[in-house]
Amino acid sequence: MKEKALVGKVAVVVGGTRGAGRGIAVQLGVAGATVYVTGRSVRGSTSNLGRPETIEETAEQVTAAGGIGIPVRVDHTIEVEVAAFFAKVNGEQGGQLDILVNDIWGGEKLSVWGKPFWEQSLSDGLLMQQRAIHSHLITSHYATPLMVARKQGLIIEVTDGVDYSYRGNLYYSLVKISTIHLAEAMAADLRAFGITAVSVTPGFLRSEEMLEHFGVTEDNWRDGALKEPHFIASETPTFVGRAIAAFASDPNKFAQTGKALSSWGLSREYDFTDADGSRPHWGDFYAVCDK
Repeated sequence: MKEKALVGKVAVVVGGTRGAGRGIAVQLGVAGATVYVTGRSVRGSTSNLGRPETIEETAEQVTAAGGIGIPVRVDHTIEVEVAAFFAKVNGEQGGQLDILVNDIWGGEKLSVWGKPFWEQSLSDGLLMQQRAIHSHLITSHYATPLMVARKQGLIIEVTDGVDYSYRGNLYYSLVKISTIHLAEAMAADLRAFGITAVSVTPGFLRSEEMLEHFGVTEDNWRDGALKEPHFIASETPTFVGRAIAAFASDPNKFAQTGKALSSWGLSREYDFTDADGSRPHWGDFYAVCDK
């Protein structure tokens, strides 16, 4: 990727508080972009997920990395808040919006594994759809007109996986497959306007929450594989961040509109590594383990 390839570009990373969203926002900052970081967790008032990370921290990391980070508290399940936010972006940036990253999830405490769907909480399952599908639809509805007006832009749906196969939990699976299809369907509607829409998946993400779950830090993260062998193939949020920054910087990205892409696949295409210099490939690892 050309150094500072995204200087002058305006990006919105929805759900940029932590994990993949933070990694993506920071790497867009490394490439020189102005990045609006949205989410519900702000200093002094975190979301009901109870995590300590905030959008202000992410925005500060974006600026420290070389971009311009702008934190804005938005609940993307509330239409009036989303409409007001994109009116703000429109006014502050003169109608310019180059990159939209939909990374809202919020299903961490709603996902139940090892039980069939009829034995799980229906209200939790429906709330997961609201947080992680409806929010993406509302956001894209208000963001896309800014891109259509200029006949350029990139929309990225962050998901889990690159296909439509079952992911072990009906509600979780529905969310992750739906986001893949959102990108595919938006690409079809936006093709005539030259706007690219794709989905991108990380591999086994070594997020703040996963590090805590396995009782490790980034310095000794490999010890987590003693509890879960698959963790040895995990990647940091920086990896998917570099994937999306590289893809956003590609002048020929429209050729891939509608596709389901992966951090590991984009790593091979654009020749970047993870933060520690490694090149994890969850696809190859999982294919071997699944045999």
